[in-house]
Amino acid sequence: MKSLKIRSHIANTTIYLVLTVLSAVWLLPIIWLILQSLRLEPGAYTSYIMPKGYTLNNFINLFTNTSVHNFPLWFRNTLIVAVFSCAVSTLFVLMVSYAFSRLRFPARRGLMNVVLILGVFPAFMSMVAVYHILNAINLTQSLAGLVVIYSGSAGMGYYIAKGFFDTIPKSLDEAALIDGANRNTIFWKITLPMSRPIIIHTVLTSFLLPWTDFIFASVLLKGKASKFTVTVGLYQMLSRESIDKFFLQFCAGAVIIAVPITLLFIKMQKYYVEGITGGAVKG
Repeated sequence: MKSLKIRSHIANTTIYLVLTVLSAVWLLPIIWLILQSLRLEPGAYTSYIMPKGYTLNNFINLFTNTSVHNFPLWFRNTLIVAVFSCAVSTLFVLMVSYAFSRLRFPARRGLMNVVLILGVFPAFMSMVAVYHILNAINLTQSLAGLVVIYSGSAGMGYYIAKGFFDTIPKSLDEAALIDGANRNTIFWKITLPMSRPIIIHTVLTSFLLPWTDFIFASVLLKGKASKFTVTVGLYQMLSRESIDKFFLQFCAGAVIIAVPITLLFIKMQKYYVEGITGGAVKG
């Protein structure tokens, strides 16, 4: 018994040491970014890690010095795209997930398999085709085009939400149907009020993609500075002509755009975990 406890103690100590090292590796870039955003000395490169002086001017200049790089405009554009994409995507995901979970129709299994196969391929592989389609309907270089991109295929991410809906007893639906309710009423007034964890999980994941995406935004908004999102705009600060002058503002901007997502996850992490674990069932 004593040797078993010793082995258990050694195993736990090893695990904690490994997790501590991994946490340090994960946190170091974040700490470095924050230090650079507060650095007083100008320039993109230094031969030392710890700044010799600290200032908030990098954050202040990011919002006041907008003649070359208009960060407030980028932030507004990103927020608009993220909010609308999040709303549409969340609705699509929940409705598709409910349909696959509760309804039985001839093409159901085939559609689920097709979506599963299509999800294996990276989204950027369709970038050229998507660009030409949006160009044909005059939605390139527009925020509306980005909303269409981010929310158009949102229903393909139904897996976790469907698993969560599978855990809700079907007897509730049957009782509501007997009382005269239709599927629409059941979805909005019975199922959704019981599904707060998966709704929050879907909202967070749907908000994260447009908030941090660079590939589609850079292709669709190329050459239209007034429509830049934060990721595209910050990338312009790293050009050969701008990096030495605007690198510290770039770091400040990177810190700022991380704040909303961080706060959302800290506030909603309980429901986020419940949504994932509740949806991790076979269906």
